[in-house]
Formats: sequence, structure tokens, C-alpha cells
Amino acid sequence: MAHKVIILGSGCAGSTAAIYTARANLSPLVLEGHEPGGQLSLTTDVENFPGFPNGIQGPELVALMKEQAQRFGAEYRMEKVTGVDLARRPFPVTTEENTYQAESLIIATGASAKMLGLEAEKKLLGRGVSTCATCDGAFFREKEVMVVGGGDTAAEEAIFLTRFARRVTIVHRRDQLRASKIMADRARKNRKIEFLWNSVITDILDPEKKEVTAVKIRNTGDGKEETRKTDGVFLAIGHEPNTKIFEGQLAMEKGYLVVRDGSRTSVEGVFAAGDVHDFVYRQAVTAAGCGCRAAIDTERWLELQERS
Repeated sequence: MAHKVIILGSGCAGSTAAIYTARANLSPLVLEGHEPGGQLSLTTDVENFPGFPNGIQGPELVALMKEQAQRFGAEYRMEKVTGVDLARRPFPVTTEENTYQAESLIIATGASAKMLGLEAEKKLLGRGVSTCATCDGAFFREKEVMVVGGGDTAAEEAIFLTRFARRVTIVHRRDQLRASKIMADRARKNRKIEFLWNSVITDILDPEKKEVTAVKIRNTGDGKEETRKTDGVFLAIGHEPNTKIFEGQLAMEKGYLVVRDGSRTSVEGVFAAGDVHDFVYRQAVTAAGCGCRAAIDTERWLELQERS
């Protein structure tokens, strides 16, 4: 028997969609994957989500959303989706354990920040290492931070961080920014921003102290290494939307799902929510809003199918 709606992903977008579809008596099945909660599960303090004046821990916020959805009848399963067939409906959804049928799909698989590949950054994520200046910048008032990257994202993050940090150093592997001229000029003219050219971070200290104290840097030209003190490291080398299993089946732009008329994808009955299509805002609250929109669009679409 096919599920009325299957939701892929359990971050802010997925769980909000689950709350709305469950309250609409659609009994959604949420396939969480092996890393439930998305980016929020890797975050410590969340101070910009409405309704929590004293802030809330990322994993706690994820758990509360899940609990709220389950209260209305949503079912969560910690199964990783390995494939979908969008050429026929109900849509077959295959996980490592089972195959399900879905009359409609809400894709909320999110996007993953590109990392440096260092063991220390995993341990220090949310403890001085961040992938979002808007989310975490306020924690670094009057401190010194580094931004890794050379594109528009790195320039924007660095400029934003100057509102809080005493000094911001952009670390880039080349000798000039790849950012657009206007963004590069803004960064260069900002007195709080310094540049460390032809450099890569090879390690982040200190996981044992559970905080960022310094970084090890290697010059790409002469290979010399040095250790520099810093209070935080912001990774701004891009995001990778989690859309590989939809390649060739859904319209995409630079890997992100293309939506129209709200949350509709290029396949009838398939909707998208959150960072899987939003490469501009990438905030927990905007993802939640997208989840609400996708749920309402899905509910209305299912009603039309029943009438026809």
C-alpha cells in the first residue's frame, strides 16, 4: 500500500513538512537517513530561531520538531534512501532496508557544507569551527577569526563577521580572490579584514580543549608552515546539495533542485523544501518556512488527485 506522502530528510524543512502533513491526516513517513536532523544536529547554540529568547541547542531543536510531528502521527525511520524512480507513480522509494511506494514526495535532503577534510574540524564543528557566519557570528564579539575561501561566499561571510569580530583574516590558496569585483573590493576596503594569500590550513587546534585556539598553515608556494592564533574558523568553500539520487530525473541548476509555483519540482507530485533548493538564505527558519510551503502544496495536490 502506497503512503500518501513520504518525506526525505528530517532537518528543519523535513520535520516542519512532517508536522503540517501529519496535522492534515496524511500520515507522513519520514526517512531520516543515518544523520538525522541535518545541519542543525551539528550545531551547538542556536540563537536566531524564533521562540527561544535564551537560545537552544541544535540537536534539542531537531528533537523537539520530531516529537511535535510524531505527536500528530508522523512516522520516522532511520533509513538511508538509495534510489527513487520518478518515472511512475506511486513513486518507488528504495532504502538500504526496504522499498516503499509514495503517492507524493517531499524532498528535504538539504545541502552539506564542503569541508577541508581535517579530523580536527569534525571534532570542533560548533565549538569554534562554523560553516555559517549568519548563524554563529555573534558568538565571536571582539575576537579574531579566519574565513577559508576566495569566492563571493567567503567575501560576504568575512564582511558580515566584521560586525562582531575584532579582526577577520581571509585564508585563500591563491594570490587573489575569485569573488566578483564588487565583493572583492568591499572586502579589500574593509579595515578589519586581512588576507593570507597562497595559504592552506593543515590543522586546527585544539580538539582536546574543545575549542579553537590556533591553526596550522602551509604556504602553497614555498611549503613553509606556521601556527597562528585564532578564536574561530569559518569555512566558506561552498555547499554540496544532496541531490545525486535525483540526477537525470529532476530539473537542477548547479546541483540544486529547481522549484516553481511554490515548491513544485519538474515532476508532478514531487515537491522540494529547504537547502536542497535554497542556495541563497540557508537558515533554519527559512528551511522551516519552505517545509510548511511544501506540505501545503502537497496536501492541495493530493486533494486534486482525489477529485479527478
